[in-house]
Parts: sequence; C-alpha cells; structure tokens
Amino acid sequence: MDVYDEVRGLIVLGRYPAGQPVTELELCERLGVSRTPVREALRRLESDGLVRPARRGVTVVELDAKALRDVYLVRACLEALTAELAAGRQRDGELSPASLARLVEHADLADQATRQGDLVAGVRHNRAFHRYVAVLADNPAALAVLDRIWDQITVSTRASLTASPRPVRVDDEHRRLIEAITDGDPRKAAAHAREHVLATMSVLTEQGEET
Repeated sequence: MDVYDEVRGLIVLGRYPAGQPVTELELCERLGVSRTPVREALRRLESDGLVRPARRGVTVVELDAKALRDVYLVRACLEALTAELAAGRQRDGELSPASLARLVEHADLADQATRQGDLVAGVRHNRAFHRYVAVLADNPAALAVLDRIWDQITVSTRASLTASPRPVRVDDEHRRLIEAITDGDPRKAAAHAREHVLATMSVLTEQGEET
C-alpha cells in the first residue's frame, strides 16, 4: 500500500474526521516516511475533494448541505448508468451466475448489519453492494468517480451516522435493483438505482433540516 492509500484510508475510516487539521509532520511520523510522498499524497487527496489546504498542512473536508446534495445528484446519475450497463451485460450473457450471487450476498450482509444496528458495518456493506454493481458494469471511469464520491459522502456523514429510519425499504430497493439486473432489464435497473439514491438523499436532507 502506498502513502496515498494509507492517508486516504485514515481519512475514510475516520481516524482523521471531517474538520480535523492534519499536518505533514504528523503523517510523516505516523507512517514512518519522508515529507515528499506525504506532500504528494495530500495533493492527490485535495484533488479528490477529501482535504483542503490549511495554514499548517490540510483540513479534512466536510461537505455542506448543498455540496452533499450536489454529489448525491451526481451519484444518482452514475449509479443509474452503472446499473443500466450491468443489466445490459446480463442481457447479453456476459455476467456469470457467481457474480450475481455475490451481488445478492452483498445485499444480504448490508441488510443484516443494518437490522442488527451495526452502523459502521452497515455503511461498509452498503457501499460494497453499490460498488459491486459498478464493477459488474465494467466501466472503470464510472467506478473511479463513484469511489471518490463515496469517500466524500462517507467522511461528511460519519458524524451524523444514525440507525437507518427505513431499513426495510432500503433492502427492498436493493432487491428490486438486483431483480432488474438479473432479468437483464437496463431501463428498470437504471430507474431503480436512480430512485434509490435520490430516496437516500431525501432522508439526509430531512435530517439536516431537523438539526
């Protein structure tokens, strides 16, 4: 694992939460490396939208309400695309039964963690489910952008992480998406993916208005 991946992991996993300043010296000491790779890693993370320059080092970015809504709208479009592409590949006989079974497994794990109240595991498995749809789409460009968006969302919403107010509905939405992909129906898969992301965005927006 290179320095960029290590620092990114520290941020995404919450070792450095949103709003916290991080100095080059602190990272050098923590990772046991020189300043040059740390400086390069921070430049890349700035372009990823995870940190912003500060007087001494950087500060982990926390998206405001508008910025969070903006990334969710982009996520909705991209996940509709990846769901459409995955369903198209299934229709054309390019997806194996094992890959579809793995998609179901990701959904099962996300639902189980959510119902058990394991919020951290729920977020991790939910992300794995959506990411695997993008993997099945076989579009590396879309996957790369979605990874960046997911990182920003994870970092910015961790502090307000609470039990899902709609666990049954979320799982139902996942199952409908799986069904559309399994049936090889690109139009339905795209619609279900878009609606699911926008529903999640609406819940976050409502929570933000209440706080």
